[in-house]
Amino acid sequence: MRASLIFLLIVLINYSGVTQEIKGTVIDAKTKNPIETATVYFDNTSIGVITNRKGEFSIKYSDAIQSPLIISFLGYQKKIITDYRDKNTLIILLEEKHESLNEVIINANDGMTRKQKLRYFKREFLGTSRFGKSCEILNEDDIILIYNKKNRTLTANSITPIKVKNKALQYLLTYDINSFIISFNYSQNNIFNIKSVGFYGNTYYEDLKDINQQKAIKNRSKAYSGSRLQFMRSLYAQAFEENEYQLFYKSNKVNPWEYFYVESKVNSKVKRVALTRPLNILFSNSEQSSIKFSTPWIFLDFYGNYTNVKEVIFSGAMGNQRVGELLPFDYGLNLKPISSQLN
Repeated sequence: MRASLIFLLIVLINYSGVTQEIKGTVIDAKTKNPIETATVYFDNTSIGVITNRKGEFSIKYSDAIQSPLIISFLGYQKKIITDYRDKNTLIILLEEKHESLNEVIINANDGMTRKQKLRYFKREFLGTSRFGKSCEILNEDDIILIYNKKNRTLTANSITPIKVKNKALQYLLTYDINSFIISFNYSQNNIFNIKSVGFYGNTYYEDLKDINQQKAIKNRSKAYSGSRLQFMRSLYAQAFEENEYQLFYKSNKVNPWEYFYVESKVNSKVKRVALTRPLNILFSNSEQSSIKFSTPWIFLDFYGNYTNVKEVIFSGAMGNQRVGELLPFDYGLNLKPISSQLN
């Protein structure tokens, strides 16, 4: 496994591109005053900075990064910028949030108690693996959970981005929910049978301040092995076999490149990918998953970041992976030791 991981990282680093830099200023849209300590980060990465007292920031990135640039600050609507490559300097206007929360709705007994809602949310959001169970949500009271008895759905939102301390992977995650929904088949004797789970949001990863480097390296490597992130990077690099993936159509082992169509875009590190049939995945002769596209194409970058996330459907082992097991898209591509990345 270590040899295959090194192989994949070497392939990916060859695509990493030239480092570039974006500078900008974050200001209040109404008062035009600078906003200090706003967070500026590339979505689903550990690449981020905070603004200084003048609202200024400078952030470096590789030309291979395709993640949107996220700017957020408590009490303001977040800003998502996708065309940052066309600009060297950004002036970002943040608008205050004005929505008010109805405490009656938040705390209402709508067929499921707050305790029940929170239990289902944490289980499906963080996961039930040992990594998921090691996670602690630091601001549970900010989470708004509403159960719709008619539709049998549980939805979640949050007053502020959810802060998750992942003790196993030694990360502090900031997760800004865009959508979270659990659908139930039925409830009997106050036991709810889950039909499906879907959620997505914007994520920023930071190493814990008191990071245990040995524990972080060991557990992050385990989380990466057989993950959706490793699979999508292997797809980008067209290196399934080297990374212990076998692909099957129904029960027959197949050449994956007869089912995946990978096309390099001109003058771009992004590839266009199609999947003609649902495939089953066997990783390391043990973990079983499956993948299907409900869209004709996706675009995939070398980080493993891809478009149409909701249209790429994993099930089995990969489908059961939750926030507690996830790694940033830049995991493993910076070969500096963790300690040197803390300064």
